[in-house]
Amino acid sequence: MAATVTSKGQVTIPKPVRDLLGIEPGSKVEFERAPDGRIVLVKVDGDRRPSRFARLRGHAGKGLSTDAIMALTRGDS
Repeated sequence: MAATVTSKGQVTIPKPVRDLLGIEPGSKVEFERAPDGRIVLVKVDGDRRPSRFARLRGHAGKGLSTDAIMALTRGDS
């Protein structure tokens, strides 16, 4: 099954592939490199693999409250 790449680098995923993988508008997909060098399209499930940013979430510790930040920006003591 072939698809044409647009000038913006976009490609339409053929309907039979979308149906097979359960891809709907708003679905997230990843492109992974297989051991043989092929690129594989994979639907990302909600808990599949967190992003590098999501893995860092919550590691900075408790910071200032919104009220404390606003007091600092206003010059309140």
